Amino acid sequence: MAYKSILTVVTSVEGVPAQIDAAVTLARREDAHLDVLCLGLDRTQSGYYYVGAAPMAPVILQESFDQARDEAKAIEAAVRNQLLPEDVRWAVDTAIAQVGAVGREVAMMSRFADLVILPQPYAKGAAAEQEAVLEAALFEGRAPVLILPTGHLQPTQGKRIVVAWNQSNEAMNAIKASLPMLKAAKEVNVAVVAPPAHGPERSDPGGMLSQFLARHGVRTEVSVLAKTLPRASEVLCRHTEEWDGDLLVMGAYGHSRFREAILGGTTREMFEIAKVPVLAAH
Repeated sequence: MAYKSILTVVTSVEGVPAQIDAAVTLARREDAHLDVLCLGLDRTQSGYYYVGAAPMAPVILQESFDQARDEAKAIEAAVRNQLLPEDVRWAVDTAIAQVGAVGREVAMMSRFADLVILPQPYAKGAAAEQEAVLEAALFEGRAPVLILPTGHLQPTQGKRIVVAWNQSNEAMNAIKASLPMLKAAKEVNVAVVAPPAHGPERSDPGGMLSQFLARHGVRTEVSVLAKTLPRASEVLCRHTEEWDGDLLVMGAYGHSRFREAILGGTTREMFEIAKVPVLAAH
């Protein structure tokens, strides 16, 4: 497997320079085709108007649509301007959607991408739509997503990779999706946080995974970590920092009564506090 189709979704003109630069860097490194979705967003809540405002509703809706359309055009122009001198293969698509309905557009393109690159969704000051975009790519598009933390909007070189392992299907999916990076890494550390005493790998935590990766030419070491901090995400982040890791690979967990698009606790916490890029898959 290789990353031959890379997607990034841009929702603001301000986010274009850093996000496109990061996506181009990775596309060039992987010799991949870069797809960019420029998303203009209607941020109105069309179902809520005060008493007496009903006659104005169509005007408000039209103004909101026009604003979203103009925003999409501005994003597209900025993206094309930045991509024109680049030596990578690229394509740009533009769409308009309400904030609560971005899933369809993002999922449709994500399902045909080998990797989706997105900025950190839960950082301080992050726009609300970034959470919806991430969830759509992960859970509806079923694509692996590379999250670039605020202040680190460059793809990692992936020389020292930490793999969070808990025997789950999601973690295995993330590991398989990250194989191109794992095979290119200099060192890979399999981190197991507080493995169950009676689990299937109780005598050799991470052993079967290390064997699987070795058959792909990936040499690993295993670190069994005690849960010395309240949250597993904090343990993983501290370990990644102490081990000097520059990429974390982990499974993403979703649960919702209505749709599989709400991030589980550990996953959300990791996306909030991680200081290095995180490659996640569901």
